[in-house]
Order: sequence, then C-alpha cells, then structure tokens
Amino acid sequence: MGRMLAMINGPRTFHDRLVAQPRPTDLALAPDGTRLILSVQALDESGSRYTSELWEVDPAGEKDPRRVPGSRPGDSAPAFSADGTLLFLADRGSGESGEEPGPSVWSLPARGEAERIAQHPGGTRAFTAAARADALAWTAALLPGAADARTHADLLGRRRRAGVSAELHEVAPGDDGGELGPAEPHTFVRTRDAEPVDAGGQGLEGAADVALSPDGTLVAYTRSATVAAPDTNTVVISDARTGVRRQTLSRPGHQYYSPVFTADGTSLVCQRQQEETYDSEWQVTLVALDPVSGEETDLLPDFDNWPWPGRAVCSPVPGDTTLWFTGDEQGHRPVFRRDPDGTVTRLTASGAYTSLCVTPDGSTLYALHSAFDRSPHVVRLDAAEADQNPVPLRTPGDDLGPLPGTLTEVRTSGDDGFPLRGWLVLPQQAAAEHPAPLLVMPHGGPQGSWSDWPWLWNPWPFAARGYAVLLPDPALSSGYGQRMQERGRGEYGGRPYRDVLALTDAALARADLDPTRTALAGWSYGGYLANRAATRTDRFKALVSHGGLWNLESFQGGTDMHAYFRKIFGDPRVRRERHDADSPHLDAAKLTTPMLVVHGGADARVPEAQSRELLHDLRRQGVPTRFLYFPDESHGVEAPNHLRLLYETVLTFLDHHVLGEEWRRPELL
Repeated sequence: MGRMLAMINGPRTFHDRLVAQPRPTDLALAPDGTRLILSVQALDESGSRYTSELWEVDPAGEKDPRRVPGSRPGDSAPAFSADGTLLFLADRGSGESGEEPGPSVWSLPARGEAERIAQHPGGTRAFTAAARADALAWTAALLPGAADARTHADLLGRRRRAGVSAELHEVAPGDDGGELGPAEPHTFVRTRDAEPVDAGGQGLEGAADVALSPDGTLVAYTRSATVAAPDTNTVVISDARTGVRRQTLSRPGHQYYSPVFTADGTSLVCQRQQEETYDSEWQVTLVALDPVSGEETDLLPDFDNWPWPGRAVCSPVPGDTTLWFTGDEQGHRPVFRRDPDGTVTRLTASGAYTSLCVTPDGSTLYALHSAFDRSPHVVRLDAAEADQNPVPLRTPGDDLGPLPGTLTEVRTSGDDGFPLRGWLVLPQQAAAEHPAPLLVMPHGGPQGSWSDWPWLWNPWPFAARGYAVLLPDPALSSGYGQRMQERGRGEYGGRPYRDVLALTDAALARADLDPTRTALAGWSYGGYLANRAATRTDRFKALVSHGGLWNLESFQGGTDMHAYFRKIFGDPRVRRERHDADSPHLDAAKLTTPMLVVHGGADARVPEAQSRELLHDLRRQGVPTRFLYFPDESHGVEAPNHLRLLYETVLTFLDHHVLGEEWRRPELL
C-alpha cells in the first residue's frame, strides 16, 4: 500500500495523480460473508502499465486493507467456490513446457499455496462457480477445426511454429458477435472431479455471459446473433454434466445479456435489450426465463427511469425472488431493489454503484461507489433501506487528495420543453471578478450518462488548469425515461446537439463563467458531436474530437458494429435521409474552428480512417489542426503514459487557442 500512496502523492500535476491512482474494478464476497476481495488496477514498478492486484477489504470497515496472502501481481477477476476458496484468473507459469500462454483459473485457500484448477490452451476469458456445489464453468476459445482443447492446442502450436498470424473469417469480422480472430468462444463445465465438458457456445456473446445454477446441474450462456438476424441472440441452457441442451430461448429483435440463476435454480434472470432501430427506440429491462417451459416474464414492466439495468444480483436465500440491480437515473447510478411483489425501491441517494455483492442472509450489500467528486471505493449498504448514504470502507489507495474545485448542476429545457440537466465542475478560482473559461464535454454512447467517476476524459485535470467543465446529458442519454430516447431517435446530430448548446447557454448565464473563452471536446459519440459543432457553429475557440464519427457512410462500412449502425441510419445506398442530415463531412466547407483530432490505430469501433478523412478536410480548409495518434490504442486510451500524454496535449491545445498562451509541444511527442 505504501507504493500505491507514494505513486499518488508524488506526481506534480493533477492528471499525473489521476493516472497513478489505483483503480478498483471487481468485488467478490465469500459465501459466508466474512471475506471481501477487491481487484485493483495499479501501476507496475516501471509505471508504464497497469497490472491487477488482489486486496482483502474488511467488511466491518475497522481494519486496513491488505494484499491477499499468496496472490501475485497479475491476479484478477476474484470469485469464490462453494466451500469459500478464493478463485481468480492468472497466467502464472503460462508458456512453460511448451504450453500456449494465457490466463487460467486458480484457487487460493485461506491457508496454503495457489493451485491451477482449470486451464485452456491460449487462455481462459472468464469463469463462474456454482454457489452450493463443486462445479466450475469457464469461457475459452477453439479454433475452427478443433474438436477439443487438445486439438486446439495443436493447431495453436502449429500456427506459432509456422509464423502464421493470418485469419480466415467465414462471416464478416465483427458480425460474428465475438472478438476479431478465427477462434470461437465455447463454454466448458467441470463438475466434481470429472473431465471438462464442452457445453457449446460458438459465437458466445460476451466473456462474462455464463451462469451456473446453484446446485451445479445447469449451465446457461448466450449465443451471438447471426448474419440473418443481427438483432437477435439466443440463451442456451444445458445440462452441466453432459453438455446436452435443455432449452434455447430467444425473442426476435432482442438481445440477452448477463444471465444469473435464482437461489433455487428455478429461474434465469437476464438483461433483455432491444437496440435502437430506424423506427424504434432503445429499451432495456430485466426478465426471468423458466428453464423448463421457456416462459419469459418482464420483471420491470412499469419502470420508466430507463436505467439500463445492470446485471441482476439475486437473493441467496432459496425461495426468495428479491433481486438488486443498478441503473442510470438523473446523473446518478443508484442501487435498486425489486421485491417479490414487483415493487421497486431506490436504495441510494446519490452517486454511482457497480459490482454489487449480497450477504448470505440478504440483509447487506457491498459495492463499489463513485461520483464526480469521489473516486471509486468500497461501501456497505443496507439491502432494504430507501435513499440511504453508504458506509465507506477502507479501500486500497483511496487517497487522491483534494479536488481542485467544486461540483454543481446546470438545468434548462430543450427546444421541445423537455427538462435537461448536466454536471458543472467549477475551478477554485472561478468568480464573477475572474470568470473561468468553459470546456463543454458531451459523453460517448450516445446511450449513456455522466454518472460515475471516469478515468478517461475526467473533468478534474481541466479544473486544475482553471477551466470550468460542463458535462451535459442530451437527448439519447440514459436515466431520463423513455421519452429521452424518443426525442432523440434518428437525430444523432440534431436534437442531442441542440440540447448540448442549450445546456451550454444555461451554464454561461452564470457570472463566474466567461462566454468569450469556450471550447468543446468529446470522445466517441462526444467526438461526433465535436465534429458536428465544427460544421455548425463558430462559437467555440477550439474543438477536440477523440475517436469521433466524421463520414457516416464510410463509417458504417468500416465499423465492427456494421449491422447495428445500419439499423439506425439505414443503407446509405437506398436510404440517405439520415446520412444527409447528420453526416458532418457533407459540410466540410464550413470548417473554421481549430481542432485537435485524437485516434487509436487499433480502433475497430470507429476506424482510424474517420479521423484521417476529417484531417484531410480540415487541412484543405486551412484550419489550424493537430493530430494525436496512438498506433497501439483502440477506441479508448489505456496505457498510463498515453493517458498522461492525452491530458497534457489537450490541455496545451486548449491553453493555446482558448487562453492565447504559447503552444508548447508536450514532452515525448
């Protein structure tokens, strides 16, 4: 812990401290409720990458956290077996004796040495353990032509020895629901000391979408959509001992995620998502599936907060159908409780929550909690009390220090009268006598919300430099009811853009903000809104577009989510209305505002070519432009030194164009 604190307290700038701050990720509670294990991403000794560490947090909040005895850097994804043994993923010893490297499942008893209990050539992606039985399920890949792990290992070895990295995709890359690459994820199950059984699952939708019934007799997983039905996936329920399928469940036009069995194994609770199409809005709910009859029940039929409910946490008490979930609501992400009679109660008053865990008697919850003025930390909650404030528990490295400003809200109405809101971060020196420059930062998504502490595009490094930061939630944001989706459908660059400007005007009505010194910066969909602003207004002194869409037609052909975006915008060859209305590149002649463009070379979601096209148009128009390129980063920025450079480059660019300061090229660039 001393190394963690030294990293936080040592660096000079706020963004240095932010990058060095340990990041809590996953929380796991022992079956008897006595041990609480936290996975933390922390800088390694070189400070050039993050590595996962396992820490034990005192559920009572009395003792300091400590590293789990016997764990090592690189251990991640903590969970517990039915007998209370700690399980985790690690790649210890991978590559030895000719085996293919990759993470395996390890066990670590309270007293004793770690032992590898499940491995797969090339690595295991995720795992789960049965709550009351000796059963383990994990997700791992098989190359086409490999019938089992042994032949998969042989094929991997032959490819490696031949120096072959070529891939043959029999469907378009990105349309198969999996990661880019020829291997297909499968679900493997081992009960007691039996050999692992392949329960199937080619095209498994996500690494964590696997569940075991508490008694270990059933396994559930999701199969990805097909080319013929890109908006529909399937839930498969199989016998855990034999792999024989019991049920395959699907609903046209819907996707299922995050399955979890109830404590008695009689229901499977999933997220059910209807993605946005040309004619309908995005809708998400929780459903219960009957493993025997296949009957489906909507568990939140009247819940209009549109919270995008997260993975359900079911009561551990057999026969009790109470469950808990989180979801966005008005710039927060509360914990909600659904009682057996369908009553939904909001348990938390403010902030955002993830990684819920419930005690064996169902009386207490543990979670990770954050807010825009509080970095993530472990908390304890009463499992039934409404609108409570959590009890903070001692968390590793939870010492970022004082924030360089204060947090408030901005409220106004859209052009249709709909109430709008956003967070406003004010620097310490903001005052009517010395109004602060304003940076507007629309979020990504567009389905999403500024509700929890971000590591990428965090507002506080800008506040530390003297900028106020507006974090608007425009049309298509989550947590404002279904109407927020309806009013933005089909208008990526229309009403959401106008909502951002309405909130900007409301913020600039304050005497402590300077309307003559403003900028707008965004990532992903926020980057698209920056590109849209570049062709619609000259009110901003500078714009920053990170991973943003520029040419909607070429974007649709290059993204890994081609089918999804075609549903929203239509085929540009026959249905051009939305492309013509919302594609910024068609208005390239109007570009005048200085822009910093940021992109990752490995970005499959918004291909690098989008920013290349934007750069060519900016330079043809003679607009002052800079391009920050990360060849090895994908849609975000993950490497700590890259994240430092992102903040420093954006700040220097804003200082130059908004404040009139001399341009200073960041070190290492």
